[in-house]
Amino acid sequence: MHHEDLSTLPVAILGAGPVGLAAAAHLLERGLAPLILEAGPGVGANLASYRHVRLFSPWRYNVDKAARRLLEAHGWTAPDGEALPTAGELLDGYLAPLAAVPAIAGALRLGVRVGAISRAGIDKVRTRGRETAPFVIRAGGAGGTHDYLAQAVIDATGTWSTPNPLGANGLPALGEELLRERIAYGMPDVLGAARGRYAGKRVLVVGAGHSAAGTLLALAELAEAHPGMRLAWATRGSLMRVFGGGDADGLKARGQLGMRLKALRDAGRLEMHEHFLIHSLALRGGAIEVRGADGTIADIDEIVCAAGARPDLSLTRELRVRHDPWLESTDALAPLIDPNEHSCGTVRPHGHRELAHPERGYYAVGAKSYGRAPNFLLATGYEQVRSVVAALGGDLAQADDVQLDLPQTGVCNTRQAYQAPAPAAGCCAKPAATACCA
Repeated sequence: MHHEDLSTLPVAILGAGPVGLAAAAHLLERGLAPLILEAGPGVGANLASYRHVRLFSPWRYNVDKAARRLLEAHGWTAPDGEALPTAGELLDGYLAPLAAVPAIAGALRLGVRVGAISRAGIDKVRTRGRETAPFVIRAGGAGGTHDYLAQAVIDATGTWSTPNPLGANGLPALGEELLRERIAYGMPDVLGAARGRYAGKRVLVVGAGHSAAGTLLALAELAEAHPGMRLAWATRGSLMRVFGGGDADGLKARGQLGMRLKALRDAGRLEMHEHFLIHSLALRGGAIEVRGADGTIADIDEIVCAAGARPDLSLTRELRVRHDPWLESTDALAPLIDPNEHSCGTVRPHGHRELAHPERGYYAVGAKSYGRAPNFLLATGYEQVRSVVAALGGDLAQADDVQLDLPQTGVCNTRQAYQAPAPAAGCCAKPAATACCA
């Protein structure tokens, strides 16, 4: 198939979450045909798994501009921009109506799981004719396995469905697979559907991010109705990041979460295990014993693993991709998002150039683009796909004009004012600095 034939093919979007559907809206505005492949039974399948969770960012950061224009042309009214939606409200009030717009509905294939991506008639080794060969997306569903052809691929499959394991070394802890039925990954609905699983139990939450924090607060609320409940929290590092920004956090709900958790700990309702490196799990008298490098946490009934997630890189085994060796983002994006260097939410604007791989026409966007780096915000993904789609449409001026308005996190590498004396100088020298580490 030659280059002139490529333009007759759709642009494949893998994943019908917020970023994937935003990409579809941008493609439609530029007269390009999307083909959206979604493994789940409906759009926003990952969001559906934590419908109960209230997001930190208000509506205005969670609605893509092209998607808004498309929706408003079909009579949609945007919610209050300052209100904080739950994941379920984002799904029901924004993603579901967007998926129902005829131009998107006609391009959407649900229950189709992508297994691999390649080029038609060309394996990874061959160079000649590569850029004029269409992409082949192999996907399976109820109707069997099928190859879809596309002129380009926007991979918005995210990372939520491939959570990190409990082991501090990035591998599952010894015994983790055997005890899988007593481990929940992500954010279980502690106060709703999963209430019976956790009520009255001794529960260990593992992870130092906002998912862990939110789950702990929900468990603490459950414990008020079940006085026998005992909570434990294990983190690999310091809790500075999650206790973080407080009043300085540009996303107010995120700052308040940290302060509420600190109060819970200070009231003695939370057993803390900082710098706890999990090595193995074992059953002892019907309860789980969690073993670390320097001790054990005993008598655990249930574990919630909120240790982040990682991208599934197996999809692109046959493509010419180049990833940062430790973050698994692209090389160019890594220094902008490396959590070893950046603990503030001032991610510099980035678009198609930072997201491009040696395989021309393939882009990973959204949470997947960050690889293993945390703190991805939807607003970042929306600007990514705007830039990528402009590039695919040949409009490099627009593709290169990347602008990102992200809220400050107020979280810095230095200790916070309400935890310890502020440093004499440097970043965050003043308590509750609003432009921390800008």
